[in-house]
Amino acid sequence: MDTKVTSEPKSNGMTNGGAMIVDDDDDVLCPTDLSEMLAEGTKEAHDRAENCQLVKDFLRGRIKKELFKRGTAALYFVYSAMEEEFEKNREHPHIAPIYFPTELYRREALARDLEYFYGEDWESQISLSAATKPYVDRIHEVGDKDPVLLVGHSYTRYMGDLSGGQILKKVAQRALKLPVTGEGLNFYQFEDIHRHKGFKQLYRSRMNELELDTETKERIVDESNRAFGFNLMIFTEIEEIGKNIKEEVQDTGIGHSHAEIMEGGDINKCPYYAAKMAVSGNPTHACQLAMMLLRHPHCQVALAAILVAFTGWYLM
Repeated sequence: MDTKVTSEPKSNGMTNGGAMIVDDDDDVLCPTDLSEMLAEGTKEAHDRAENCQLVKDFLRGRIKKELFKRGTAALYFVYSAMEEEFEKNREHPHIAPIYFPTELYRREALARDLEYFYGEDWESQISLSAATKPYVDRIHEVGDKDPVLLVGHSYTRYMGDLSGGQILKKVAQRALKLPVTGEGLNFYQFEDIHRHKGFKQLYRSRMNELELDTETKERIVDESNRAFGFNLMIFTEIEEIGKNIKEEVQDTGIGHSHAEIMEGGDINKCPYYAAKMAVSGNPTHACQLAMMLLRHPHCQVALAAILVAFTGWYLM
């Protein structure tokens, strides 16, 4: 049974911090829906991202704490820019329907994580990196000149954050030996969203209801792919930094090589892609994902979380 989200007039579909959700069998997606175009249109970006060494290391449960910290700092600048532009454009007709600051905003959570990692003076210890700056600049550019493209950035980040984030939190917690109370991992905790699946359906429904012509939808897909490119630039930068860091890596013993997981190079057999499509509501890929994970028992928990979550780049 599918889930359909409804809302009262002039409401963002939220009541007391939670989505108003009713079960319905009529919530049917079609290829021209923006959410489906985004899922389909970012396949090639995924294909490039999946070969990133940083991703491969994370798939094996190998994380350097210093790189995790730097990734958190990069995310802070990205989300600060994105949420600043969302605030400026919150009444824009293509932004207002997907404006959920209480439920989604990550800037303050990332600030708490940075304070944990760097101390009270964390702001003086981090800076906008060379690879992160073009990403931040682009977000500000579209916010000023073409706000509808913020939809692509928002979808890429927030939907990825909600997809598998809680399990991913446990993977990072275990690999980095972080406190079980959650310090350093506030980014993954969405305290005002009680049902992630229902909220994601609400969000995709709102996107699909935006009054957009085909050309604008295609531009949003292009912008999402551009965001993937910025993410890869940051991955590459962090990889290079990691080569000069002599730090013990906590190997959790989880994982297979990506070549093994890919089963012959077919993207449709990749667990990440199956996970991504399953989250978008595709039942075929949901079944495919389950079968793949059964064939790779040692990475069932971590792999499912990481690959679903990688709609964005927050694997660090």
